[in-house]
This record gives sequence, C-alpha cells and structure tokens, in this order.
Amino acid sequence: MHCPFCSADDTKVIDSRLVADGDQVRRRRECTSCGERFTTFETAELVLPRIIKSDGVRQPFDEEKLRSGMMHSLQKRPVSIEKIDEAVNRILHRLRATGEREVKSRMVGEMVMDELKQLDSVAYVRFASVYRSFQDISEFRTEIEKLERDNKAAS
Repeated sequence: MHCPFCSADDTKVIDSRLVADGDQVRRRRECTSCGERFTTFETAELVLPRIIKSDGVRQPFDEEKLRSGMMHSLQKRPVSIEKIDEAVNRILHRLRATGEREVKSRMVGEMVMDELKQLDSVAYVRFASVYRSFQDISEFRTEIEKLERDNKAAS
C-alpha cells in the first residue's frame, strides 16, 4: 500500500484487529520511508453474478427488481417487511455463494419461489403463475395440489 503522506511504495502493518462484528479488518500501518502512521480498513468484496435472461441478454443483477417482484406477490399478505428482507438476503447470499460470474435468470426465479413457498403459499402461487406463464385454471389447480402435497409431507 502506498503511503498517503509521501507516496512511498513500502509500508508495514504494525497492528491488525477485527472490527464491525468481524466483517472488517482494521490495520495500523507505518511508512518505512517517512515514518508516518495511518489506518486502513479491509472488507471482502462480494460481487453478485450477472443475470442471463431467457433470450440470452446479459444484465447486472438488480436487487431492487428482486425485492419489488417479491413485494408485488406478497401484496396484502400478512408477511412482515423483516421476513421479506431476510428472504431477499438469503437469495443474495445463495447467489454470492455460487461463485459464478453469471447465472441464468431461471435459477434466480427458482430461488424466489423457494423463499415465497416458505413465506406465504398465496404469494408463491401468484409468483409462480406469472413466472411460469400459467395459461388456464388447470395449471393453477395443479400447482395448488402440488403445494398441498408438499405441505402435508412436511407436516
């Protein structure tokens, strides 16, 4: 790291400590040229992958789009904002954990459906109907029956 005082290339770390609940490292440094001391902070850079849409177009991940899609499905449902935030954060964590630079939008959609299924079954069916482009009432019926079977199996 360059010294902010004299721009020398060589600095040494004299002390390191975890801060911000272990999410950051505080390093106390000393310039070997001018002797000045300064502090740096180090955090992990966690990048979300780009999204590959079904038509092949690639675009940056948009957390707001994810959140608004979930909020739209959960409209007028008894689910707290805290629960929605937790679900969004779990999806973000799963996306970062893939380690991939790009993921298919289908994968993100499946993650959203997994979270909505846990939060609220009505919101899940709402999202699934749009996401999977249900064409008639029988597709709704099939999805609801599958959801009921899954709920019984989990009980």
